This record gives sequence, structure tokens and C-alpha cells, in this order.
Amino acid sequence: MNQEHEPEATRRDASDTESSRASRGWWDSNADEYQSEHGAFLGDDRFVWGPEGLDEAEAALLGPAAELKGRRVLEIGAGAAQCSRWLAAQGALPVALDLSHRQLQHALRIAGGVAEDPTALVEADAGALPFRDGSFDLACSAYGALPFVADPVRVLREVRRVLRPGGRFVFSVSHPIRWAFPDEPGPEGLSVGASYFDRTPYVEQDEDGRAVYVEHHRTLGDRVRDVVAAGFRLEDLVEPEWPGWNTQEWGGWSPLRGHLIPGTAIFVCTAEAGGR
Repeated sequence: MNQEHEPEATRRDASDTESSRASRGWWDSNADEYQSEHGAFLGDDRFVWGPEGLDEAEAALLGPAAELKGRRVLEIGAGAAQCSRWLAAQGALPVALDLSHRQLQHALRIAGGVAEDPTALVEADAGALPFRDGSFDLACSAYGALPFVADPVRVLREVRRVLRPGGRFVFSVSHPIRWAFPDEPGPEGLSVGASYFDRTPYVEQDEDGRAVYVEHHRTLGDRVRDVVAAGFRLEDLVEPEWPGWNTQEWGGWSPLRGHLIPGTAIFVCTAEAGGR
């Protein structure tokens, strides 16, 4: 009788191809569980930047909601397209892109209960966006794509390419400082356990050594340099504080840790004219 083996967690190099393959497989396999566990928090048409619960309706990092009407917006790593659905409700024209077919099936499931949902869904790799230059006014990504790719500048340059000059791109990732701490929500997650400067990817691999999950670490300085190298100007770096109303744990995110160390970093960028 075949027995399932738990993946082995390790730190090792992982190429862009291996990372992409692992991400597609992991999200296709885990989309049902993810949406079941986090769907209530994410909502069907809510734009949340991370586990802290910072809401775009309040943060307005893409700009005032009243100015989103008619704007073409690309969401990268959209999952079930909850953020795009909120954008559509403001009158924007969103395209929700994700690598995972199963995640986009959940987007279709949710859209089935929304009359005349205008959100377009696209299955594609963020490193090779299937759109013409200057196709979008805005782009956004809430924990999508960038934490999981070996070459983030390639993704950022693709986003810059499809944005019009002066267009805004806002993306959130795990705060880089979190890589120095164990991924635990309790007190054991408050002691430094690794070097912040160790960029070796976190990999979960099967018994044959094939990666089934990959996450890449960039320091805060790395992220800033990546943004600039791709032809963006960094306008703001937002580190959301943990709000008193949020009592939930989400993986290594928790009220205990959230009140002491940042869990999310949000980069607000503008596409420079001329691009790179």
C-alpha cells in the first residue's frame, strides 16, 4: 500500500523553472484548503493586503477609490480574484492573473454568485505577461508571485512593461525581517533562529528531491534595488501594524508577533517614463 510522505523542509538553491513548477503544483493542490481556511477572512470581494487585515478601501494605496472608475488594473497572483472583484465594484476594469488553474476555478465559483461579474481571468506566469506594452493604468499584487520566483526583477520588468508611464504598482510580501525568525505564531517565533542575510530559498521537496514548494528571500534592501532596477520609483514602503480587532492566527502571523515585529511589507511604486 502506498503511503504519502510529508515533504522535507530544507534550504537550497531553486531555479526559476523549478520554482515556477513547484508553485503551480502546490497552489493547484492546496487551493481548496486555502480558500476553505482563509476565504471568510478574505471575503468574496474584499481587497486585503495581508494577514494584518489592512484593507485597500481604507489604505487607498492604489489611489482614492473614487478615481478607480474606468482604470485598467492588473492583479498578479490573484488567487480567487477577491481583490479584483473589489476593484470592479469601484468601477475599475480588472484582469486577475494567476499561475494556478485551480485558484482561478475558485474565482469562477465565486463569480457564479455575482451578477454580471466583469473581472477577466487569465492563467499565466507573472514572468511572461501575455499583454501588450502599456496595457494597464495600475497593477497590484497581494502576496502574489514575487515571494515565489527566483528572478523577481524579471517579474517587475514585465509589470513595468505592461504599465503605462506613470502607472502605479503596489505589491505586498512577507516582511523580510520575518526570515530571521521561526515561522511560528507563538512565543517560539520571537527568537532569532537564522541569519537575515541568508538568501538561500526555503524549499519543501518530495522523497525524490523534487521541489513541491519554494519561497525566496530578499532583504529589504534587495527589494528596493529590484524595484529600481526594473524601472520603478519607490514612492512608499508601508509596514502595517497589527490592529486590535484582528484576533486570528494565519500561519506564522498572529496578534502576539504582530504587535512586536512587522509581518508584511507593501511597496508603492510608480513606473518611470522610458522604462528599463
